Amino acid sequence: MKKIIAAIAGLLCILTAYAMEKNVTPIDRNSTIKTDYIVLGMGCFWGAEKRMGEIPGVLDVESGYAGGDLPGVGYQQILNHERMLSAGRTTARNHAEVIKVTFDPAKVTLETVLAKFWENHNPTQGDRQGNDVGSNYRSAIYYHDAAQQDLALSTQKVYQQALNTAGYGLITTEILPLKNYITAEEYHQNYLQKNPNGYCGLGGAGVKYPASNPKIAQTNVAADAATATRMKPLDGKDLNFAQQLVIFEAEQCEFCKQFDEDILSRWQSEVPVVATLNANPPTGWVLEKPLFAAPTIVLFRNGKEVTRYTGYNGEHTNFWKWLGFQLLSPEQQKVAFAQGTEPPFTATNLDEKRPGKFVDPITGATLFLSQAKFNSGTGWPSFFDPVEGSVTLHDDHSHGMNRIEVRSASSGIHLGHVFDDGPPPSYKRYCINGNVLKFVPD
Repeated sequence: MKKIIAAIAGLLCILTAYAMEKNVTPIDRNSTIKTDYIVLGMGCFWGAEKRMGEIPGVLDVESGYAGGDLPGVGYQQILNHERMLSAGRTTARNHAEVIKVTFDPAKVTLETVLAKFWENHNPTQGDRQGNDVGSNYRSAIYYHDAAQQDLALSTQKVYQQALNTAGYGLITTEILPLKNYITAEEYHQNYLQKNPNGYCGLGGAGVKYPASNPKIAQTNVAADAATATRMKPLDGKDLNFAQQLVIFEAEQCEFCKQFDEDILSRWQSEVPVVATLNANPPTGWVLEKPLFAAPTIVLFRNGKEVTRYTGYNGEHTNFWKWLGFQLLSPEQQKVAFAQGTEPPFTATNLDEKRPGKFVDPITGATLFLSQAKFNSGTGWPSFFDPVEGSVTLHDDHSHGMNRIEVRSASSGIHLGHVFDDGPPPSYKRYCINGNVLKFVPD
């Protein structure tokens, strides 16, 4: 008897652990909660699973496949089938990537679930969602009873009116009875929890589902207008054709918010930059390949992508190093990233005496003011004081010497060294490589 009880207890532990891993509330056999579910297609199911799982009252979101003619398939078979469809080698309808949303009707209504469905993707794009192209990425609502069908159609009508007001086209979402649902492979489940830097792909149209409460609707107007503006495609004619950075972001993207706080809010670089929630390139411009994650920072030159930086998780020096390799000459890169030293008396700004400031050549942050510059006779630009907080100091034991290295606080690049033989009032000599200083006259 004890062995049977122990076995049951062990099984319950396994089920509880599995439920925790799946972000599902463990089943309470004594619970009287009645749950419901609906199956939705919103493009790539990774982002859809995360977005819909954040709704209070949603108990579980499972990635899967549904709506096709194939009774049993997997991820690779669906991709292969889409290629066959594109080549005209089959007419069998492919499955869509979907999520099965299980919810507690006592805590969240189906209308609320469907409202978030409409808001969290763009239902006007046909067989695609953003840069994910194919019938397997179509927008879909697969219902299991007449009440769900009626509500799906009525919410579609309401949201279509909101889209019309915002200037969007017709909704292409298919609303059909659920058929051939298949649970996706385990590695697809809770994908963005397992891979925080993974691809999301959802941006939405920036149009809120009209709230039934007039007060709520009124408070959403300003936010809707701002989001809708950022959702519209950028016009290449409004940007700098020769060189332009574009930050492709997504709604409710924590990494995008962190990038904005760390980098974008302090932007002083001479490179023009713009952020957008639209996953398409500026009109008339070209992306080399589809976007994979948010944020993605793309450098365009003459309307064409030349390089990109994908994802961000606080590593701001890595970002500036990436940009530095696009902006600096090989000689500058050797100093900035390999702790090199330029030959003495070669810096073009060695004898610069005009009022102004010396800035980081990548970030544009001010490092030294001209009034702190003096002629040390060493052959390198020398300063007795940096701008407060503009540089960091590090022990340097290279080449058999004990020195103090000076780096830019904003980008982390190597600038030079500091010595204790300078003039008053600091008696310091910041011996800096002129090639990694940009002079900006007052």
